[in-house]
Amino acid sequence: MGAMPFEFGGGWIEVVAGPMFSGKSEELIRRVTRAVIARQPVQVFKPAIDDRYDAVAVASHAGRTLRAEAVADIATLRERLDRSTRVIAVDEAQFFDADLVPLALELADGGRRVIVAGLDLDFRAVPFGPMPALLAQAEVVEKLTAICRCGKAATRTQRLIAGAPAHEDDPVILVGAAESYEPRCRACHVVLRGARVTPLFAAGASATS
Repeated sequence: MGAMPFEFGGGWIEVVAGPMFSGKSEELIRRVTRAVIARQPVQVFKPAIDDRYDAVAVASHAGRTLRAEAVADIATLRERLDRSTRVIAVDEAQFFDADLVPLALELADGGRRVIVAGLDLDFRAVPFGPMPALLAQAEVVEKLTAICRCGKAATRTQRLIAGAPAHEDDPVILVGAAESYEPRCRACHVVLRGARVTPLFAAGASATS
């Protein structure tokens, strides 16, 4: 996304959505970096649960990082907001609860720019957390795609447990990277349904990565 094609009255909300490995965090980092270059006061937040690459930074799968404040919930995020901040960025927004939506609206109504990045669909291809409402309320939406194993555009995230597709009854939140997930197109995306043949995790395995 380049320069805005037109100006918005007051603040606005931008949402960058898509499956894993589609470059969402990379795009958030790019937009925030431009705001920093423009000397706009910026704060970046991420959910504390996501410590895959760095506990105190937004990190892309490509290795780019951006300093961020890790918060456990939206109440903590609200407490850490500085009145002088003009640009607020939130990565991995799907891990936050619905309270993110009214906060984003409040900030935009107050004249601030809000940049949100996250998965629009969970591993079952069901709308994920606060993302559907944020997509509906945003002035600017960019939906990214990744590359499926078949070479087509991937719009979904395939969860893999010991190399096999996950079951629809598995926990929605399971933090992981390439060892647990891969991007898939609609045709290649698989979610197991019906009776579970094998246990979710082998003995001694961790529920998070």
